[in-house]
Amino acid sequence: MARPAGRGSPIRLGLFYATLYVSLGASAPYMAVWLKAGGLTGGQIGAVLALPLLARVATGPALAVWADGFHLRRTAIALMAAASAVLFAALLAVQGFWPWLGLWLIGATLFGACSPLVDVIVLKRAARDGFDFGFARGIGSVAYVAANVGCGVLLTWFGPQLVVVWIAVAAAVSALLAKALLPAETVYDADTPRPDRFGGVGGLIRDPSFMLMIGSVGLIQAAHGFYYSFSTLVWRAQGLSSTVIGLLWGVGVGTEVAFLWFGEPWRRRLGPERLLILGGVAAVARWTAFAFSPPVWLLFPLQTLHALSFTATFVASLQLVERMSPPESASTAQTLNAALYSGVLIGLATIASGPLFDRFGALGYLAMSGLAVIGLLGAVALKARRSAVQ
Repeated sequence: MARPAGRGSPIRLGLFYATLYVSLGASAPYMAVWLKAGGLTGGQIGAVLALPLLARVATGPALAVWADGFHLRRTAIALMAAASAVLFAALLAVQGFWPWLGLWLIGATLFGACSPLVDVIVLKRAARDGFDFGFARGIGSVAYVAANVGCGVLLTWFGPQLVVVWIAVAAAVSALLAKALLPAETVYDADTPRPDRFGGVGGLIRDPSFMLMIGSVGLIQAAHGFYYSFSTLVWRAQGLSSTVIGLLWGVGVGTEVAFLWFGEPWRRRLGPERLLILGGVAAVARWTAFAFSPPVWLLFPLQTLHALSFTATFVASLQLVERMSPPESASTAQTLNAALYSGVLIGLATIASGPLFDRFGALGYLAMSGLAVIGLLGAVALKARRSAVQ
């Protein structure tokens, strides 16, 4: 088979991840701040942020199937990023819960679908060209940290409107640079017939081990829902400045970068099943501690658990999906995985987080600990199941 043409160096691929994550690094911690400044309640904020995540269980696979209809994988990514930039900018032209809900639903859905499609490209290139996937993905995480800190600092000068401007511009940059930074990776080989794009979804859903895996990953990742949506507001209530809050987010993702860049030999020794279990243990410990509003000197070391609660879980899921799904279903499998772990389950957790924050404040994290416990039990069951058949 001929090697596909186009750019595919880990640095170029990492730079494209950076264009995506510089937007997400501002929206994840600070979109709630903008919505609250617009007069929304905690429950309304949770609904706005959660609806795209809930819809992703349907929109994710649907967009993946749609994207597989193009000749090049990067075409759909560029189109979705461009459309999301327009929709994000439109948030500034309207006012109120329902218009913001509709625009954020469509914009965040389209932009959120870009990352798993890029994962497919980078995983294939990493296997073909012999570089570490974590290096390219880690560049995106560095951009996420920069956005956490940079947007947090600038918020003290420019106010909440900055958040929407930031994410809209970043999405537009992603669309403009897709052709320059992403390789001309074809969806299907020219010398092989195209498989049924819709058939792969059903086969994956009928696989009990695959569904146990993405369910366990989804629950551990969903336990981050309260943190993503309301940690900034919790920390503000504790009297922390936007700069300190940005640094806290930066520390969490900084340890993620270290894990991605330097943890490959250790990850290989552990294997994805044990890695997933470790992520679940870290999530239970992290959210239980956060529920009791620890002082700022303790928050920083607790934030380093993000390397395990999120990153170890994320890397384990990518590896398990790659091993447990046929090559012709790679896009659908990765997108279905993302639809559950960054979609419906975290969406439900985010909706629940609004009322939990309104009523209990930081103690809402205890509900997240419960989700992480269930995910951890699923991860243990998955390891036992896969060990029995190997």
